[in-house]
Amino acid sequence: MPKDSGTINLTHHFLIAMPGLEDEAFAKSVIYMCEHSGRGALGLIINKPSDINLKNLFDKVELPLHREDLVLSPVFQGGPVQTERGFVLHESMMPGHESVYASTMSIPGGLEMTTSKDVLEALSTGAGPRRIFVSLGYSSWGEGQLESEISDNSWLTVEADLGVIFDTPVEQRYDKALMLLGLQSWNLSPQAGHA
Repeated sequence: MPKDSGTINLTHHFLIAMPGLEDEAFAKSVIYMCEHSGRGALGLIINKPSDINLKNLFDKVELPLHREDLVLSPVFQGGPVQTERGFVLHESMMPGHESVYASTMSIPGGLEMTTSKDVLEALSTGAGPRRIFVSLGYSSWGEGQLESEISDNSWLTVEADLGVIFDTPVEQRYDKALMLLGLQSWNLSPQAGHA
């Protein structure tokens, strides 16, 4: 693909790891892309739960959790960068308006990613966003790095479906993301190649 053919923007898309991608952090992963620009990309792996749940996380930050619907929800391994830092992906509280939380990135498609503690404080009182996804760490790529990995057949891409993030059991998210492309995992060869 010639470099001057235009840039792709994968914000609000899924990156789906090809079977041949053996990097331990990314093998069989589905990543929700929060931001993608000429400067690089940032996303959260949505199908790799950690060994702690939200109740454990709230205990660690010394907040109560008054949302029974969230107590047993897993905290995910969002990626290998800043693994001690929390990232909360959630529906926009007021679509079309500035976020109610201090440190929030608005993502086209109706989601926001918040890194400030105020979203956890809202959840601790029983308020806050209805549907959330919490990860420790994130995934990132420098300028041109993701595009290079895509051209090397490491990733498939498809527009994100929020149902995969919020309504699909974790163990089904990889296959469900592939289905958005009309594929099943047995259709894919672990060997990358170019036509």
